[in-house]
Amino acid sequence: MTATAFEYGPNPSAAGQPGSDYLLAPPDPAPRVGSPIDPRDRRRLDLHAALTAAGIPPRPEDREAIEHLSALSAGINSTIQRWLRHTL
Repeated sequence: MTATAFEYGPNPSAAGQPGSDYLLAPPDPAPRVGSPIDPRDRRRLDLHAALTAAGIPPRPEDREAIEHLSALSAGINSTIQRWLRHTL
């Protein structure tokens, strides 16, 4: 892909020709905003982020523990995250 494709967008006249390549339009975020995330999934993502920020990247074998911790109440989950923030 040339710099021209990045600077000026797609070249519709080159579409379908061998070696032609152009960028797709960015996705419209509006349809995704309305889809809420389940609170348990949000706690799981927040816990992953807190562990990673504390220098403890979750391993695949940690998945079951993270799932159980995410099932706990929001208050308990925020306490765990606070503990992890203090380890920095």
